[in-house]
Amino acid sequence: MLSCRRGCYGTSGMIGKSRSRKIAALIALIGAAVLVPGLPTSIPALAVSDTPDENTWVTDGPVIAVATDGTTTYIGGSFTQVGLYQGCGIPIDMTSGHALALFPKVNGKVLAVAPDGSGGWYVGGSFTRVGKSIRNNIVHVHAHGTVDAFWDPNANGPVTTIAVSGSTVYVLGNFYIIGGRHRFGIAALDASTGLATSWYPAVSSGMVYALAVSGSTLYAAGSFDGIGGQSRKGIAAFDASTGKITPWGPKSNEGAAVVALAVSGGTVYAGEWVNAAVGFQKRVSAFDATTGKNIWNAESDGALSALAVSGRTVYACGYFYQIGGKYRNRIAGLDALTGLATSWNPNADDAIYPYALAATGDTVYVGGCFASIGGQSRNNIAALDASTGKVTSWNPNVRADSDAGSGVLALAVSGNTVYAGGIFSGIGGQARNNLAAIDVSTRQLSSWDPNANSPVTALAVGGNLVYVGGDFTNIGRENRINIAALDASTGLATSWNPSANGRVEAFAVSGKMVYVGGDFTNIGRENRNNIAALDASTGLATSWNPNADGTVGALSISDNTVYAGGSFTNIGGQNRNRLAALDASTGKATAWNPDADYSVWALSVSDNTVYAGGLFTNIGGQSRNNVAALDASTGKATAWNPNVCADNDLGSGVLALAVSGNTVYAGGIFSGIGGQARNNLAAIDVSTGKARPWNPNATDYYGGGCVEVSALAVSGGKIYAGGTFTSLGGEYWPFFSEFR
Repeated sequence: MLSCRRGCYGTSGMIGKSRSRKIAALIALIGAAVLVPGLPTSIPALAVSDTPDENTWVTDGPVIAVATDGTTTYIGGSFTQVGLYQGCGIPIDMTSGHALALFPKVNGKVLAVAPDGSGGWYVGGSFTRVGKSIRNNIVHVHAHGTVDAFWDPNANGPVTTIAVSGSTVYVLGNFYIIGGRHRFGIAALDASTGLATSWYPAVSSGMVYALAVSGSTLYAAGSFDGIGGQSRKGIAAFDASTGKITPWGPKSNEGAAVVALAVSGGTVYAGEWVNAAVGFQKRVSAFDATTGKNIWNAESDGALSALAVSGRTVYACGYFYQIGGKYRNRIAGLDALTGLATSWNPNADDAIYPYALAATGDTVYVGGCFASIGGQSRNNIAALDASTGKVTSWNPNVRADSDAGSGVLALAVSGNTVYAGGIFSGIGGQARNNLAAIDVSTRQLSSWDPNANSPVTALAVGGNLVYVGGDFTNIGRENRINIAALDASTGLATSWNPSANGRVEAFAVSGKMVYVGGDFTNIGRENRNNIAALDASTGLATSWNPNADGTVGALSISDNTVYAGGSFTNIGGQNRNRLAALDASTGKATAWNPDADYSVWALSVSDNTVYAGGLFTNIGGQSRNNVAALDASTGKATAWNPNVCADNDLGSGVLALAVSGNTVYAGGIFSGIGGQARNNLAAIDVSTGKARPWNPNATDYYGGGCVEVSALAVSGGKIYAGGTFTSLGGEYWPFFSEFR
């Protein structure tokens, strides 16, 4: 049995600071289940996979609301782009900026890539599957896009660096078994078989961080004091044919760590942290490849992340503002002979986090986590003119979430292809601000584009209209304050304009009436506290006025009853704690009174049962943790008791519910439900309250925080889920998914 204890555990925790800025104030928002007009509330249980459908469109920011009418699925939230999920590693055409077709999807982080010399690629990182093939952390993909069936080193930890020399693939990482042998962090693999060779240099007092191959020499760099049985300070060279360490070793190297390497001609360039008497200093150093003599040092005021060489220029990126004697933001060109900064100056903004460089001919490619560079909008990848530093027109538009660790983390060039790897969901996609529509039958993104100027937090479909609530002031090409009705065909705002003076969080549509809940005091030109009924034709508030004294975050309607959940204690003229049934004609509270001891944020009605989710411990006269089934006649809790484990944070608990046949789908912020460990998304048996085997495991890919599933919809054999999650089933999968 699951032991339910307070506090996020397993893969949950506090939300990461780097993303919390973007989703602040969204965490407590509801995602009430969508009741699709015209569809039955009780249909056979869905036999769906708990693995996301690979043809799902995903977003670059949280999805807070979902609604579907069976032909179109609408999603709302806080995002700017929508695109097909393509995985975390993509070869890109150097001319068009388009992804190459038929390349298998990598289901997790890509940290390293190297061309195989025949148009294919060796790819490393932290992943378990490439296309349909199981591959743990390293894979070889042929030029025609198929996974090499005979090459499977099966690393038991992430692979962070790859360098290829002839018939040998050298790798670094956090593994201790690879290619069928014990190899701690460093190994050489046969390029044909994937088996580890006998080469295995012992490393003393440190780690190896970087590799580079030049001709018949392999260079290794890191924080070590010795390697291959010889004393070497942070950098060493090996004969790539014999595997033996060479006498080469920079004599003046005081490096505490060498984190980046590049080799060109007779010079080895190293990005170093130098252990000087006054503390760590950062620099790029040049060493003679024959003698090891230190040729020059280019001091930097910040750490280096990558180096690349083309012609007479050494390109460097990192977290600096000065390098080579000049002010340079994040990226610079250094004279290969002197180490002085050249005039090459893309002048990246302070918000750029550069992780990878690749230089070829007249172009320098940079990857990282950024939205602009050189005064141009570029998402996470850009091409810079190698002579002028100007941003070229090449613009693949890599879609990533806003975490500082996401974006393009690895780059390599081969022929007319740039391979980009990292943590992202794909390239291209289309601009959609906070609201989008996906055609259910064709599975294509619709041209429907209302372009909301701020987050969307509630959606409902009624006839040919899409009702939208949120924090916006302009939508569908019209000024609309927090609420609007959009034409389902054109996306334009209709004349319907209730104008709420606070956020709209819930809808229930019935005939000629639109019931609205939220956090407002005026809507439809009348004073209405947190709940109102609006005329579907005029947008004016009707005389229906339950006057809630707190936020109404969930609504559901059945026959002549409107069920309302939230944080109120008085509604419909009666004391009602967080949950009430209101007469749809008069607005008065009925005798139905489950009396929840804390907030109710999700509601779904099926037959004679009202399912309620939120953050509570007692409801309907019984102890119930965060979810309950209530008799629609008496308000008493039934014996159904999934007992959701969640912490006591105001935003946690069950935030979304949807009922399908004999299954209740629940989303929110929780770590256990129905007697089983389940992270934030689960399916529960209607009869027993036990968790079903379905387990998408919605979490934070970065492992640093609680995430939520805030929106659910069920229709036509599919489940749609939206939230702040960035991982499903251990794979990188951001914010929205379709399960079939």
